[in-house]
Amino acid sequence: MAGGQRTKGLNKSCFVLIVIAGIERFAFKGVASNLVTYLTDVVKMSNSAAAKTVNNWCGFTSMLPLLVASLADSCWDKYPTILASSFIYVVGLVALTSTELTWSWYPSNNLSFSFLFCSLCLVSLGQGGYNPSLQAFGADQLESDDELPCSKDDQKSNKKSLFFKWWYFGVCGGSLLGVTVMSYIQDTFGWVLGFTIPTIAMVSSIGLFWCGSRMYVYKQKDNSTDKKPFRNIVRAIKETALKLTNCRIKLSSSKSQVVELELQEKPLCPESLGKVKGLNDNSFENAKVVLRLVPIWTMLLMFAVIFQQPATFFTKQGVTMKRNIGSNFKIPPATLQSSITVSIILLMPLYDTMFIPIIRIITRDEKGINVMQRMGIGMVLSIIAMMIAALVETKRLEMSQKMPHSETVPLSIFWLLPQYILLGISDIFTVVGMQEFFYSEVPGRMKTMGIALYTSVFGVGSFLGALLISLVEIFNNSRGRQSWFSDDMREAHLDKYYWLLALLSALSMLLYVILCKFYRSE
Repeated sequence: MAGGQRTKGLNKSCFVLIVIAGIERFAFKGVASNLVTYLTDVVKMSNSAAAKTVNNWCGFTSMLPLLVASLADSCWDKYPTILASSFIYVVGLVALTSTELTWSWYPSNNLSFSFLFCSLCLVSLGQGGYNPSLQAFGADQLESDDELPCSKDDQKSNKKSLFFKWWYFGVCGGSLLGVTVMSYIQDTFGWVLGFTIPTIAMVSSIGLFWCGSRMYVYKQKDNSTDKKPFRNIVRAIKETALKLTNCRIKLSSSKSQVVELELQEKPLCPESLGKVKGLNDNSFENAKVVLRLVPIWTMLLMFAVIFQQPATFFTKQGVTMKRNIGSNFKIPPATLQSSITVSIILLMPLYDTMFIPIIRIITRDEKGINVMQRMGIGMVLSIIAMMIAALVETKRLEMSQKMPHSETVPLSIFWLLPQYILLGISDIFTVVGMQEFFYSEVPGRMKTMGIALYTSVFGVGSFLGALLISLVEIFNNSRGRQSWFSDDMREAHLDKYYWLLALLSALSMLLYVILCKFYRSE
């Protein structure tokens, strides 16, 4: 790739890594998309406990990249990080596959619970190093564009956007197969086979990654940059805060004028405030980058909370609805999650061919919309999706009350499709925009950290979702009311929970718009 003619599109190594990412998504979604059903049907958890477990696990999985990213950026290379984490990933999947057997032998046993959670933690640990390193390694393949996101060159920017679009397209393709195929196999043929196939897929992705080793671009680390960026970021923020709190001057009433004149010649705090012993300028630059991104990062959390609903309460809704196609086939409720991915795959090409040209005419801007506007549009669509979900759930509850002795209501499961599809469309705007935004807003030495910041939104959002469920349960119990998350779906009130999410997301969106007016990219 060095010295040859520069290609207008992506090179072979990029596409190989995109395929590998798709296989990994197949394996992960094959486990995660139907995990709530496994926890309620096999492990015998309550609806709320299963939802909180899935949320916490997804949160833990998404937060780990923040820890591993600092090691990948400073201590390790991306290539060995990918190999080591993928091995841990496979061990976790093998252990998870064996939990179904141990649960059948030792049901409701503390050892079985511990083994289940340990296997899930291994999967999380493996993915924590695998995903951000693989995506950053894939971006490294973009020939000699050393500082793609920071460059103002249109060609580099277009190639970067093209990479992230194809990357997300591959991820969506793998997710689609994982959700549709594996949920059917798990519901029909059992969980041992349902967990074994994702394990085999992950092993095959490791083999493919190894076979492509000769074609990859291996970018050398810049020895002049910070060796421990994440640790020094935290230290720089801490030391700066301490210096600021110590910069206080008490003025006496008799000498206030004299001191005021002195302050015109001497700064309130010493110029060495920004220089902490043992830290170089890069540490403070890194800290500044992270602090500048935190407000936007925070406003995206409610979007992540909403995106946990398809794998939890949307799936539990579908169990109670009419799912028959013909006389013998029943649609697995988790399969509807595939409609999110299908809408992404079908509509993503229209984003560049139809949406952007129309927006260019309206805004008279060559770019159409910027990344932050793109994320905002997706957030609005997710709020609308939750409002539709609340209306559909209200209809389902009304019908269930008319049929108190029936576990299912004569309402087709396809009534849930609009909320799934809207979340898929919002995904095209917000999630793809988040990937590009966080990768673009960090310097070259922090690229893996940029990807980790993006994934951590969904990690903290998952924890926030579990916390909201707990707070709602505490509130209902204190008032002596029926739980919104009752195991009897005829008594549950998920519609109220959906309205609550829509309201909180609307408030978050309002603050996001205000922040965008003051945010300036560097």
